[in-house]
Amino acid sequence: MKTVADSRLEALGWHHLYSGKVRDLYESGSHPGRLLVVTSDRVSAFDHILEPGIPGKGALLTQLSLWWFGKLGEPTHLAAAHPSLGEHLPDEIAPRTMIVHALDMFPIECVVRGYLAGSGWAEYRVTQSVCGVPLPAGLEEGDELPEPIFTPAFKAPMGEHDENITFERMAEIVGDADAVMLRDASLRIFMTASAIAAERGILLADSKFEFGRDPQTGEAVLADEVLTSDSSRYWDAATYAAGGPGRLESYDKQIVRDWLAANWDKTGDPPELPAEIVERTAARYRELVDRFLVEP
Repeated sequence: MKTVADSRLEALGWHHLYSGKVRDLYESGSHPGRLLVVTSDRVSAFDHILEPGIPGKGALLTQLSLWWFGKLGEPTHLAAAHPSLGEHLPDEIAPRTMIVHALDMFPIECVVRGYLAGSGWAEYRVTQSVCGVPLPAGLEEGDELPEPIFTPAFKAPMGEHDENITFERMAEIVGDADAVMLRDASLRIFMTASAIAAERGILLADSKFEFGRDPQTGEAVLADEVLTSDSSRYWDAATYAAGGPGRLESYDKQIVRDWLAANWDKTGDPPELPAEIVERTAARYRELVDRFLVEP
């Protein structure tokens, strides 16, 4: 179904190419080698896109990605972003849009974990390892790991689960040299980001990065979103240190997941999100952006 954004962008020469769960891609004959990435307010959980979306989410995620791109000192896919795009795009689209270099994307989610949570915690309980990386016995959910670990995943088609894989399997997919390069870059970025977050009283529990190769230069660069609420798990450091049931509350859509898990048996279409759940989730997204963008 064509959206209002599609129609307005088509009038400017940008034609819809692809839609993921959250992002829409557009291309234009006037901008060869470039893509327009528009981050929507859509929210997904359990492989379903939910209704309604989270107001302002797209702009907040874009704002945070741009902030991190500027902080990390890494080569990225970014070619242009708001506010300069406001001169060429409708006001409601520009704040959630980036023009990026078209890349040959690696089919790998480069996940780094500094703490034991999420699917890593579930796997550890069964195997005492995560993606083939052995971990010490006796760890509890939320525990900090002795050092960050790289736990890649193979990117699945839309609507399917990404597959956690070992580093050895990743090397079979992308080759030994690229596997080492992606692992080392991911760990380096995670360590840099963890230090920046700590200055703001925030713990970076885990994050996933995506990389692509520039077909013109052959350089592998950081792509897609980076270190946003949708790609990373953040905790408040003071709350975590205090302990208790709320210490692992994250700045993301966990509120949505928890409500859906309690109110849907995962058959048929998911129910519409209540206004209170939408508002609380939006507030968590805003709080994280505010904490990062205010310099300590």
